[in-house]
Amino acid sequence: MSGGPVMPSPPPRLDMRGVRKRFGATVALDGVDLSVAAGEVHALVGENGAGKSTLMKVLSGAIQPDEGAMALDGVPYRPRGPLDARRAGVAMIYQELSLAPHLSVEENILLGMEPSSLGFVRRGKVRRRAVEALRLLGHDDIPPAAVVSTLSVARQQIVEIARALAVGSRVLVLDEPTSSLARDDAEQLFALIARLRAAGHAIVYISHFIEEVKRVGDRFTVLRDGRSVGSGAVADVTPGEIVRLMAGRQITELYPRSPRTPGEPLLRVSHLSGRRKPRDASLVLHRGEVLGIAGLVGAGRTEFLRAVFGLDPAGGGTVTVAMFSGPGTPHRRWRQGVGIVSEDRKAEGLALGLSVADNLTLSNLRPLATGPILPPRRLYQASRLWIERLGIRCAGPRQPVGDLSGGNQQKVALARLLHHDVDVLLLDEPTRGIDVTSKSQVYRLIDGLASGAGGRPSKAVLIVSSYLPELLGACDRIAVMHRGRLGEARPVAAWDEHKLLLAATGAESASAGAAA
Repeated sequence: MSGGPVMPSPPPRLDMRGVRKRFGATVALDGVDLSVAAGEVHALVGENGAGKSTLMKVLSGAIQPDEGAMALDGVPYRPRGPLDARRAGVAMIYQELSLAPHLSVEENILLGMEPSSLGFVRRGKVRRRAVEALRLLGHDDIPPAAVVSTLSVARQQIVEIARALAVGSRVLVLDEPTSSLARDDAEQLFALIARLRAAGHAIVYISHFIEEVKRVGDRFTVLRDGRSVGSGAVADVTPGEIVRLMAGRQITELYPRSPRTPGEPLLRVSHLSGRRKPRDASLVLHRGEVLGIAGLVGAGRTEFLRAVFGLDPAGGGTVTVAMFSGPGTPHRRWRQGVGIVSEDRKAEGLALGLSVADNLTLSNLRPLATGPILPPRRLYQASRLWIERLGIRCAGPRQPVGDLSGGNQQKVALARLLHHDVDVLLLDEPTRGIDVTSKSQVYRLIDGLASGAGGRPSKAVLIVSSYLPELLGACDRIAVMHRGRLGEARPVAAWDEHKLLLAATGAESASAGAAA
């Protein structure tokens, strides 16, 4: 007895086939395939410059492909622009949120898609649709009339996703969604992604954090040099196999650890306070060591580095650099041998419109000048040395630094400190937003600086990071900041992720008090 007719399986929610894109002589995409089913989280991974951003710009209608075909639920799809893509149900949630901060939540959710009648926006309908979108996300606690700039980053991200749902999103792209989130906010986001998956949304999840890919992804695709080099079920691969596909080789040691010999103290901070944060921070940083500072977002870690460097005024306490003590300004700290890499390299760490050479040398032009004259030839020669030493991938010293990938931009920011020959490096989130291969190169550089590789004098490195494996892997000692107060720095062997989280949330001191 024969069975009933076999029902054909439904087409994928999103299907991209043979997508190609050139920019002049550069092949950005070379026949990429990507297929995402309804109710699936598909992780798209790859190094900076692998083609992920270009592929998503094709999907969102921001650029037109040279070749290839796309379909949504089996229907050919070729958007003429981002608004066309949004109307078709493709929504992009970028790492750097694209909200209008001066407008309200409800205005942002329906921005560009406002219901109207006779040329007038129907405010009541805007409010109802915004409230419904927030309710679907389980966040009807966000006031629709609130000005977006008054919300936390995590809540602004919810508003972005609500905007996607309000116009009937079928495909949702999340680009590095946890890069600026605290751990609790990230956990809430993962729960939200699970609800969206259960509701049938097709989700493209882009992340450099392989452990996140393993946690939230159903399937994955790896891009390398503009090509799809691997795809399959996330459950069937190890993190190491994903990294090998991304890099094209095995990365055997993510956190190198050369012999380090702590020397004399180069930085002493005693009971430092700022206008609001830090409230009380003390530490001693020695030549030849890497000291990490952990803590939740908002604990005061960045404010601490800025006060040490003189970017923000200190309210009390002292900072001593080698033999120099007293109030500091950035100019004075540079002269004392202290350099800083900001967590926001695009807004504060680099001049994106200037060349690689300018960004590398701008803080220390004196050695390159001949009297009052600065020969460009010497500028470019000095830059090429650092480009070669740090493996900065660029067209040359004259290329605008804004054209480089995130990992290479970070190397330029670090190279500026090396060109200045500082002894103390203050690094705020040094690997945020860069791929695993670039992270490995940054860790190797930090290790070489602290250990005095190549016979050079060893440096002192202070790292602020929200990524706990980074602190545990790269540092010799770690201190934890909680609500503006910096705890005692302990050897890295005394910590694990659980203990760091206990200290960061204040649970460690609470349990110690209860035990006493």
